[in-house]
Amino acid sequence: MYSDTHFHFYKLTEGDSQKGAQILEEMAQNRTAFALDIGTKADDLLDRQAYFAESIDLIEDSVLKGRAEKMAYFSAGIWPDPDSIRDRYSCMETLEEQIEDATDTDERFAKKIAAIGECGLDHHWNPSGVDGRSEDDFDKEMFEGEREMFIMQIKLAKKLQLPVIIHSRDAFEDTLSCIDEAGYHKGIVHCYSYGEDEAKAFLDRGWHIAFGGAVTYTKKNKLYEMENLLRYVPDDRILLETDAPYLTPVPFRGQPNTPLFIRYTYDFIATKRNITVDKLCKIVDENCKKLFKL
Repeated sequence: MYSDTHFHFYKLTEGDSQKGAQILEEMAQNRTAFALDIGTKADDLLDRQAYFAESIDLIEDSVLKGRAEKMAYFSAGIWPDPDSIRDRYSCMETLEEQIEDATDTDERFAKKIAAIGECGLDHHWNPSGVDGRSEDDFDKEMFEGEREMFIMQIKLAKKLQLPVIIHSRDAFEDTLSCIDEAGYHKGIVHCYSYGEDEAKAFLDRGWHIAFGGAVTYTKKNKLYEMENLLRYVPDDRILLETDAPYLTPVPFRGQPNTPLFIRYTYDFIATKRNITVDKLCKIVDENCKKLFKL
């Protein structure tokens, strides 16, 4: 139950493996079917896997330890920060080396690279925010470099036959242009933030749509549109996520998010789709199995 297709394990535990073990143990107690730890840097995959293993090894109950290890999967990708965009060719080399090193081994997570990403385009300007996103950093060369790095990662996913985890914020048309240029339509538009018409464009191309905790605090004047969107995405394309430690759902908004809060997002979306939470869990679990070839 409660599959989580997008969370940042190291960030949500602040590097505290004991805290990480507690979260993973509770997820195992909840029988979480699938948990995808997301990459954002070219060189973070091996460190994330090592930290995950360290946290799992601190779980004393052997049954829960086994469940935690079974549910754990990883993505590898480069979030479009300015430094990575400028150094994109070197970053892509590092990313491919990390994936090769992670798969060409007898280690416990060798077969657990499930996706490329998160990668994509971000044109939301908030210099004082967590991302430090400033429009002044993005001249024509930077915009073109961002597109190129995104397309290179889609093509890498195509080569490896893995789904892509897309980050797209205030960049719908450019995102569509990039995925069409790359010619590969397999993956997730994560933390979906557009409308129904944009969803149709992604769905028509074969993409999945993932919703996170932000849907639970939609503004009143946008609630009708959000409810229609949540009902519009078909059963075989909907996924849920936390993006932990961000986007904590109501009633815990304002606190650091964890995968343990995803049940509230499931509750909210199940109500809007007029189905039971158990039914929604089964739908999402089945979609994870098909998309990630579990």
